[in-house]
Amino acid sequence: MKNANIVLIGDGAIGSSYAFNCLTAGIGKSLGIIDVNKQRVQGDVEDLADALPYVSQKNIYAASYEDCEYADLIVITAGVAQKPGETRLQLLQKNAAIIKDITANIMQHHFDGIILVASNPVDVLTELVLRLTGLPKNRVLGSGTALDSARMRSEIGRRYNVDVRAVHGYIMGEHGDSEFPVWDYTTIGGQPIREFVKGPRLESDLAAVSDRVKNAAYSIIEKKGATFYGIAASLTRLTAAILNDDRAAFAMSVHLDGEYGLSGVAIGVPVLLGSNGLARIIQLDLNDQDLARLQASAKVLKENLESVL
Repeated sequence: MKNANIVLIGDGAIGSSYAFNCLTAGIGKSLGIIDVNKQRVQGDVEDLADALPYVSQKNIYAASYEDCEYADLIVITAGVAQKPGETRLQLLQKNAAIIKDITANIMQHHFDGIILVASNPVDVLTELVLRLTGLPKNRVLGSGTALDSARMRSEIGRRYNVDVRAVHGYIMGEHGDSEFPVWDYTTIGGQPIREFVKGPRLESDLAAVSDRVKNAAYSIIEKKGATFYGIAASLTRLTAAILNDDRAAFAMSVHLDGEYGLSGVAIGVPVLLGSNGLARIIQLDLNDQDLARLQASAKVLKENLESVL
């Protein structure tokens, strides 16, 4: 799938940033863009084409839903964005209506590839897309807590003056207010974080990191109106992992069928990602407190899902 055809649905700040990232990173053979604002799409296509002499060659075009038949990967970023002080779950009713319409248009044209959802609230909308399409669960994925996990790694790197690439760990649960860090599986240079950071400040440090990550979007939206670079970078990396069959590990929103004692819900858990989408759900041996947090987060998501089914 290295030369795969990508269709992006949603050409707002996130979508256009993602398109530019894919172009400069040489990801995919073609990139079609769909949005209700067709004039903006055409402007982005022309603008992106101007960069082609400096990057890898790619077919960039204003797409229609008919092009979904030939897509290997569809990335959905369409929807209403968060406003200052607004939670992701408050977007549900409006964005669920948008996603239902998008999904119907996709499946009307015999799509048989992988769908990657980034629209918020991403966990609920990922499960909604899965149920509406009838596709296998390995082929309907949400960006989930991939971005939150990256934010945690960045915050730990800054706080302890280490290369963020030496930091590994996951944020699990909802991509939202009920998410939580899994400290038992967070390492710096391979050493558990609780051994790397010793002393009386440990627990206050971890609490500060968790709070910073959970509220990162609120802070960014208050200052600049929207978040898009971080999520666009996450989507680009997830796309590369699928197209290149990396079998790399990320925290993503996927449908659970008994894993962690949960079913009938899409929620952020560690997974392996490859050319068939979800290659494997990684089941961590969570302590009782973290397992309870995951179950509580799933309860919130299930309740919200019921309101749009």
